[in-house]
Amino acid sequence: MDLVPALEEPLKKVLGPATAKVMAEHLGLHTVGDLLHHYPRRYEERGQLTHLADLPLDEHATVVAQVADARLLTFSSPKAPRGKGQRLEVTITDGSGQLKLVFFGNGVHKPHKELLPGTRALFAGKVSVFNRRLQLAHPAYELLRGDDVTETVDTWAGALIPLYPATAKLESWKIAKAVQTVLPSAQEATDPLPESLRAGRGLVPLPEALLKIHRPHTKADIEDARSRLKWDEAFVLQVALARRRHADAQLPAVARKPKKDGLLSAFDAKLPFTLTEGQLKVSKEIFDDLATEHPMHRLLQGEVGSGKTMVALRAMLAVVDAGGQAAMLAPTEVLAQQHHRSITEMMGELAEGGMLGGAEHSTKVVLLTGSMGAAGRRQALLDLVTAEAGIVIGTHALIEDKVQFHDLGLVVVDEQHRFGVEQRDALRGKGKQPPHLLVMTATPIPRTVAMTVFGDLETSVLDQLPAGRSPIASHVVPAADKPHFLSRAWERVREEVSNGHQAYVVCPRIGDEDDDPKKSKKKPSPEDDAEKRPPLAVLDIADQLAKGPLQGLKVEVLHGRMPPDDKDAVMRRFAAGETDVLVATTVIEVGVNVPNATAMVIMDADRFGVSQLHQLRGRVGRGSAAGLCLLVTEMAEASPARQRLTAVASTLDGFELSRIDLEQRREGDVLGQAQSGARTSLRMLAVIDDEEIIAEARDEATAVVASDPDLEHLPGLRTALQALLDEEREQYLEKG
Repeated sequence: MDLVPALEEPLKKVLGPATAKVMAEHLGLHTVGDLLHHYPRRYEERGQLTHLADLPLDEHATVVAQVADARLLTFSSPKAPRGKGQRLEVTITDGSGQLKLVFFGNGVHKPHKELLPGTRALFAGKVSVFNRRLQLAHPAYELLRGDDVTETVDTWAGALIPLYPATAKLESWKIAKAVQTVLPSAQEATDPLPESLRAGRGLVPLPEALLKIHRPHTKADIEDARSRLKWDEAFVLQVALARRRHADAQLPAVARKPKKDGLLSAFDAKLPFTLTEGQLKVSKEIFDDLATEHPMHRLLQGEVGSGKTMVALRAMLAVVDAGGQAAMLAPTEVLAQQHHRSITEMMGELAEGGMLGGAEHSTKVVLLTGSMGAAGRRQALLDLVTAEAGIVIGTHALIEDKVQFHDLGLVVVDEQHRFGVEQRDALRGKGKQPPHLLVMTATPIPRTVAMTVFGDLETSVLDQLPAGRSPIASHVVPAADKPHFLSRAWERVREEVSNGHQAYVVCPRIGDEDDDPKKSKKKPSPEDDAEKRPPLAVLDIADQLAKGPLQGLKVEVLHGRMPPDDKDAVMRRFAAGETDVLVATTVIEVGVNVPNATAMVIMDADRFGVSQLHQLRGRVGRGSAAGLCLLVTEMAEASPARQRLTAVASTLDGFELSRIDLEQRREGDVLGQAQSGARTSLRMLAVIDDEEIIAEARDEATAVVASDPDLEHLPGLRTALQALLDEEREQYLEKG
């Protein structure tokens, strides 16, 4: 009979079914190994106390503090047995602040006896506000008896008390006791790092690192453990990506080289402007990749308006020249229609293949979306099968089984982070041989995140704006402190319109009865009363503007719940200049191109992320007139949300903003489901701070995979990879 390795032992066998069930359901921990890798979030020193002043509202917090005062209050209550109810109010302190604990009813007796002034304990509960003061209602607590050698002191090893990411169902100290039970198994942990790598970098062995992270005696122990565990995460992840790159490099592909005097030359000859140096450099990288007999896998990052579509179009034309077809996948119908319109306009008669008046070197550019009529759809499918159409632009409707290509040579994916990998791979599967792949994003991604999230792709960056693009001035409008600034904002919109231009007003939500304010982009934080109301809504604001400050102007609305045809009609009227002001949700965030729109007012701007604001702002100033972006907020000047807006207003450098964004948000939000095939996401690794480790781990991983692609000589690493990935989905370690 096979023995289950110690780290794969199910927790229910080791800890008992009740605790194991809570760990599985609330923390996603199933095995001994999972629990050993559930690291403490931070450590309290027995002599020091948590800053009560810094407690996060509405989150589950664990604090170490001392009882300053305890009072048992009696109040009249119809529910209590003799009409009298009891409430125990305990005030705890840590030197920096105080916090009130409240116990009611039958729950008062035990804490009343135990929580005497001077007692020190760990308290855990959800932080709430009552009468404008922070409090914990019915917190769980564990007394710290420092003088006698009790079980508590053993559990909270040494002077450092580990505090674990916990839930209301399972407090930090209960997790600590469970870890204590399984800690001996750490000795059997197999080391994923090659010995030469570990020794060469002076990293402690894995069993020692696990022991030190859970039971540190000194801060140096924690540092040793963290350095080691960060390397594990970075290295195993990079090996998975390196293996994917290696496997992709073995695949065959048809080399696609543009003809000398073909479609691409004809297109370049009619361009009314010269390409920027950046566009030429990136195009060369792409054409070099297309010319090889292995599929290209390239990520094209470029600021909004840096000309990515132009670079992608030239790549598609090169493939059509070489006898293949190109498909562009867009995340929404509005975007697919927009791309189709702008590409056929750029190509002119070159997009009229097979039609009278079409140029000699021309092809058909077809659109394929879910809401097309049956006849249009049938014609588009026919054009693809017969190779009449060299270029197709569409939404995920392109992926359906019915869609057949004559010879798919290149797939361009716009705004990759909005697509599941399965969708992208389904499209790639439509080629006779794997097609080349170009992934585009307008969200600037710091280098290390690109290495972590898009680690299987080579990266190209477009960082200069084409000539003729105008600068965008951005300002914060503090509506609560200075209401006249908001009035001035609407005057500015009227001025832009009277000068023949157009404006966007963006709101965080749609605002009809079905719309739940709880689903707003951002969870309200307690920064200000402004957060207590639901986010401003498109339908309400459009109505107020049309009747108030923008009376007399043609105001229309656009949001994601409108039927596709209506959306397209609204966009068409706006693009044609028939509408003065478009009040919209973030559906306009990506790819909407109206050069005549020069002003944008973003309402409740603090409800959007930094990169989202940057994306939105890129919709104005797309023509020859300068752009203006006004970020309206009711947040107080000192609040983090206001500081974030000030940062956006002060720079147009998307890479700089993406760093600010990453520093301010938790890693998980940024990576999102970046590792959709991974069971474990990053726990120790901080993508910005650990830039060096990630870069070095990538080099080491590439070298290891080059010399031993199947990791035959590294069984420990193979095991770690299997734990990181669900086997059948290794190819999907990517961008959810």
